[in-house]
Amino acid sequence: MSLRFHEIAESGHRILNPFTAEKLTLLGEVARLAPGMRQLDLACGKAEMLCQWSLRHGIEGVGVDISEVFLHAAGERARELGVEDRVRFERGDAGAHRADPGAFDVVSCIGATWIGGGLEGTVKLMLPALKEDGVLLVGEPYWLSEPPAGAYEAFGAGPADFTSLAGTFDRFEAAGVEVLEMVLADPDSWDRYVAGHWWTLSDWLRDNPADPDAAEVRAFLERERRSHVEYGRRYLGWGVFVLRRR
Repeated sequence: MSLRFHEIAESGHRILNPFTAEKLTLLGEVARLAPGMRQLDLACGKAEMLCQWSLRHGIEGVGVDISEVFLHAAGERARELGVEDRVRFERGDAGAHRADPGAFDVVSCIGATWIGGGLEGTVKLMLPALKEDGVLLVGEPYWLSEPPAGAYEAFGAGPADFTSLAGTFDRFEAAGVEVLEMVLADPDSWDRYVAGHWWTLSDWLRDNPADPDAAEVRAFLERERRSHVEYGRRYLGWGVFVLRRR
């Protein structure tokens, strides 16, 4: 999905992953956040996580994202929640971002491990910014069961891109980190994320019939609907994993 399609589809979302607000709250609790901690969020999107956790737990944060649209929404959300003095945002390639070594208690990349060419590469690029006793938060898809060939095509994934939940743990181990905790999406949270796109995209198509990208947006909407009900709910899982150095 192009960045523009991503921005259109998620214009009505605050959380840009298959997580509900309740799961986001739970993740903050299991990550053992405390006032004064600093978090770096790579590919932060609209930064709902940073803003909510700053409000709830008193943390400070830096969010990095390539989308000017999402960062504008992040700034508005920070002001709405009254945390603009504790969080700030930078526009840029999250995979190329270089923070001061050991500057953060938490480094996160939630659902965007493409920034490091996959799970292991993303973990390795996150580690330098992390304090010695800090934690990583990584959001990643995994297969619930062996998918048919059509599922790979539907999600634009190759057989090596994702693996099983146990295989995901193996990849973390290979990257030099251990799993301390996890919060997983469920079918309802997947529905709220993916199905939440459909009405937004349909409205956009009604409002913008002459847009040069309209045909591609309509094809994307039709593919996403079909892939979710045919493959996603049965085969595709997603979760955020709390990690630290082994």
